[in-house]
Amino acid sequence: MTDNLIALFAIGAAILFGAMSPGASFLLVARTAMSSSRRAAIYVAAGMGCGALVFAVIALAGLHALLTLVPSLYTALKIAGGCYLLWLALKMFRRPSNRLIDSASVGKMSFLRAFTTGIITQISNPHTALVFASIFSAALTTNIRPAMYIILPLMAFAIDILWYAVVAVLLSTDRPRQAYVKYRKFIDKLSGGIMAGLGIRLLLK
Repeated sequence: MTDNLIALFAIGAAILFGAMSPGASFLLVARTAMSSSRRAAIYVAAGMGCGALVFAVIALAGLHALLTLVPSLYTALKIAGGCYLLWLALKMFRRPSNRLIDSASVGKMSFLRAFTTGIITQISNPHTALVFASIFSAALTTNIRPAMYIILPLMAFAIDILWYAVVAVLLSTDRPRQAYVKYRKFIDKLSGGIMAGLGIRLLLK
């Protein structure tokens, strides 16, 4: 029992630090919180959590072994993920800079759109699935208890959704939103550039 608790703590810490590291997921939640609404950003966070749950499930199912045996599949997944991030970057670059945010426009992003964008962004990088598999392999023994197949995906879901929900709440307050309105053109171009860089890095890595 003690070994399982230690393994859960180690895995949870690794997942949390991974979620906290800046990347496409953090950027999307932060930008949604500032440009749309807290509600939309929390829906994006929910999508991120579901993406983490998916990664945990497929990592436990042995995706690492599959991608190692079939390198072309890993390449195809990376190309698809990189293209999706580039598409998001293009949307940020092409967004009209003269359209201001007001109380009437806040919250127009639908639940389905926000949630779908969150989950697709989270699973657009197949490298994350390998990271999950590596974390599990390092912390767990070869004899995985059946309960872990339920606990680990739920823990990954809870950690991701809680972290990104905190980001959504903090960055949807008045001061960050006012800063976004003031520097919207610069922030959109910077966000698009970072997202494009992440997509290109995924394609070339």
